[in-house]
Amino acid sequence: MSNAEQPVTGIEVPIYLQYEFTAGAALTRFLASISEGRIVGQRCPECAKVYVPPRGSCPRCGVPTDEEVEVSDHGIIESFTITHIPLPGNPLKPPFIAANILLDGADIACLHLVSELETDKVRVGMPVRAHWKPREEWGYTFENITYFKPIEGA
Repeated sequence: MSNAEQPVTGIEVPIYLQYEFTAGAALTRFLASISEGRIVGQRCPECAKVYVPPRGSCPRCGVPTDEEVEVSDHGIIESFTITHIPLPGNPLKPPFIAANILLDGADIACLHLVSELETDKVRVGMPVRAHWKPREEWGYTFENITYFKPIEGA
């Protein structure tokens, strides 16, 4: 079989996708609170669950949420994954830990990075706290929290 007759087994195609995102009212208030160093969720008026980040409505009951609730920047790891493969365009170098973190006062976990520990030491139920950027670097972004780290002695 000549090279012209070889089956194609792969192809590389450069692609660029640009996304634009507009935060709704609930997320705008959430980002404003983050810019002040506070984490705010919303409580469902029917089931009383607190969602962080807020969605503007309860995903369980389908009703609007508008009662804001400040939650802690401490929580526990509910689940995690360790990424060993580099992701194109991602500044994070493997291995790194992404975890679902249930913040104290919230009823649903939020996804964030976990750092300052070896990957073989991470565990479900591990207490963690937010590591915030220096205040002068804060903006309207969840990236004000660089990552979560284990709580010493817990």
